[in-house]
Amino acid sequence: MSPLPEREKAPDAEPARELTQRVAAVLARGGLVAMPTETVYGIAARADLPPALEALRELKGRPEDLGLTWHIGSPSAVESPERLAPPARRLASRYWPGPLTLVVPSVPAGLEGVARDGWIGIRMPAHRATAGILAQLPFPVVLSSANRHGEPPATNADEVETALDGSVLLELLLDGGAAKLSEASSVLRIGRGRFDILREGLIGIDQLRAAAGMRIGFACTGNTCRSPMAEAWARKRIAERLEIGPERLSEFGFVVESMGVHASHGSPPSRLAVQVLKELGVDLAGHRSRAALSRDLAAFDRIYCMTRDQREALALALPPGKTEHIELLDPEGADIPDPIGGTRDDYSQALARIRAAIELRLPEWA
Repeated sequence: MSPLPEREKAPDAEPARELTQRVAAVLARGGLVAMPTETVYGIAARADLPPALEALRELKGRPEDLGLTWHIGSPSAVESPERLAPPARRLASRYWPGPLTLVVPSVPAGLEGVARDGWIGIRMPAHRATAGILAQLPFPVVLSSANRHGEPPATNADEVETALDGSVLLELLLDGGAAKLSEASSVLRIGRGRFDILREGLIGIDQLRAAAGMRIGFACTGNTCRSPMAEAWARKRIAERLEIGPERLSEFGFVVESMGVHASHGSPPSRLAVQVLKELGVDLAGHRSRAALSRDLAAFDRIYCMTRDQREALALALPPGKTEHIELLDPEGADIPDPIGGTRDDYSQALARIRAAIELRLPEWA
């Protein structure tokens, strides 16, 4: 029997400086460390050091063609827009630290060895000692469940020793007690037209969709020209950003609707609104007007109005302090004039203003 790895206590609290330094020294030279998370125990290796990754795969008997998950100790590691698109950032904000692994199509330089086919898994564990250590390391780290490939993952330090008995590759074992959840994280692939659960866990697909997407509303007066044009164009552009068809927006948690402050129910869109959008490949003919009802307004993440008067009218329909999500569509605060009763040029100009405003808003949405 091979010697057991050296153990260090690592309770679910901020780690001691000496412990962080000890882990850093082992990982820096390519050694492996078992670390607790809130789900299961993981084996940590330096992610930008090929010999360390080879040792990790050898220890687990893990096939070369399977990727490894980059574990971070702070959201700042992925704050740049190139790392996570807005839907993934919303998921991270909602569920990190916690039992969610996001598989995204943005591989940082130096981590190509842990990615597969241009995708990389990222997770921020909720165990404070492990997260605190990861946040202080000057190099990236991957963790893979503490078990032989295909076997159940270890959920306490004793199980780690049992599962990996016979290996001399594991140098250090951090004992954080029993894992609180004792179940692997949910794994979601998100980006490039994909929203796929790769591994089911504690967070269900409906919860993930609700957190990733947005419920966006557009409001004008009668809901027959400006707001339906905005709705239709926003659906097109959000779908293009997600690399899907507009009919799939709900799969990514998006709801895009429009309404009128003084709208009647069921009126068709303006003929000229239909025409100017049709020239851009967008079909508005099936739209029917709906009124902005106070009971529905709070359900939206954002409501964009065409004029200040419309914003004020909607704000009056909600309790004080509950109106922060109602804004003007134009980020610069200008009204978009009503083209109703005007010429085709009036409609084209209104649509151009709407399109420009939506383009400025898109980086927040998708």
